[in-house]
Amino acid sequence: MKAKIVGLLKEATTPLSGEKISQDLGVSRVSVHKHINGLRERGYSITAGSTGYTLEDEGDFLYPWEFGERDPLIHFYEEATSTMTIARDLAESDCPHMTTVVAQRQTKGRGRLNRVWDSQDGGLYFTVILRPSLPINQVYKVLFTASVSLALVVRNLTGINATVKWPNDILVGEKKLNGMLSEMATQDEFVQYVNLGIGVNVNNNPSKAEPNAVSIRDLLGQEFPRRKILTGFLDSMEERLKNKDEDVIAQWKQYTSTIGRPVRIQTTRDVLEGRAVDVNSQGSLIVELADGRLEEVFHGDCFYQSGEAQES
Repeated sequence: MKAKIVGLLKEATTPLSGEKISQDLGVSRVSVHKHINGLRERGYSITAGSTGYTLEDEGDFLYPWEFGERDPLIHFYEEATSTMTIARDLAESDCPHMTTVVAQRQTKGRGRLNRVWDSQDGGLYFTVILRPSLPINQVYKVLFTASVSLALVVRNLTGINATVKWPNDILVGEKKLNGMLSEMATQDEFVQYVNLGIGVNVNNNPSKAEPNAVSIRDLLGQEFPRRKILTGFLDSMEERLKNKDEDVIAQWKQYTSTIGRPVRIQTTRDVLEGRAVDVNSQGSLIVELADGRLEEVFHGDCFYQSGEAQES
């Protein structure tokens, strides 16, 4: 009902009377008034005049009813310890493909290698639960698809020149716009689910916690609707996974700033330095070491070293 009322108010070009809303939705005016008050309590700027209700500002809300047909799949929290923790429980309870947990803020947001992800108001923090029906050795396709999807959504919606950094960060210039964390469960030799936890710096100020980070607001000089980023990403991911995009590595290479760069790779067991020369068909980063040997890195954290990027 809230979704329907918000939809009517957004479409209206003049104030909308309670009577008109009740007729359109087949509910009493008392019910309409109750839902309007509920929306106001959640932050909607809805004024009431002699001729009816007006939505003064659509706001930057992430409530389920703001996502149209995705409403049943969206689980919104004003505050959560970590969307990944909630998503794991949902995934284990057999929730549907594309179920998404969104939080206004996180108290224990997590990054790769057990780092803390600063999750203040204004950022976009979510975990999407995917059931891609892939063998375990092809799960890398999901991660690269997510990176490409998010980079293109940012580019197309904002005009910002976002690039992808191996394995799955989004950068603008040398500064980090997002982070991505994945967890997977398997059954036999197939993926049961992949949970992608994503934090995007949209209207927050990440540089306080991470000097080498930047937000969309910083880059545009004004706030940008987080809902547009999330909707665009979910639409892109769902379409790409449905079509089983086989060229995702090639697409990723079109938008990467990693290949040709001097890098330092940190894994759970080792640290190596060299020049990133390629990403192979399985998503591994190929690093040329100082002695000319090529090292294949399947998983790790990548840090750019000083030196200019070169074509490979």
